[in-house]
Amino acid sequence: LILSMIVTYQSFGFGGSESVRQLGLVPRLAAEGKTIHDHWQTDLSPQASLDIRKAQLVCECFFCSANAIAMTGEIVNVDGAGNRTSAMGFGPSKVIIVAGVNKVTNDLNSALGRVRDIAGPMRAKSLNMKTPCAKSGVCSDCHSPQRICRITTILHRQPMLTPTSVILINQSLGY
Repeated sequence: LILSMIVTYQSFGFGGSESVRQLGLVPRLAAEGKTIHDHWQTDLSPQASLDIRKAQLVCECFFCSANAIAMTGEIVNVDGAGNRTSAMGFGPSKVIIVAGVNKVTNDLNSALGRVRDIAGPMRAKSLNMKTPCAKSGVCSDCHSPQRICRITTILHRQPMLTPTSVILINQSLGY
């Protein structure tokens, strides 16, 4: 399904998403000669990483996941730098949000709770951040310089100028 949606695109951005990584899209599209804007590449300088994040904002197709998807329709994300949340709202010609069923919650309040209590601490731990939640697994709304939960966005509907598709995968993906 995903590959049939992206046949015409040549440039792809990838938000920091373990869910998308699990699908193997980056190496597959790179092998096809597509332009890949991926700030998770190893050995990038800080400037190169920043340049890639900016390029993600104007790519043809941006892939990312969601921290939570409420059955009432809202998509909730928390970001540290804002490149993913910015690209989801405006810039790319197409946004594709891929999420596992583990990200689905009943409503907006439970989606916000999932981000705070599950996704945030798990992601901080995976990045080896020196934050209270990375150690304890519990959010303390810290003021750590390494805090990754700095920007919260809620998509209530598709952004006005950004065609967006949500693909829910019937398995657990990401955090």
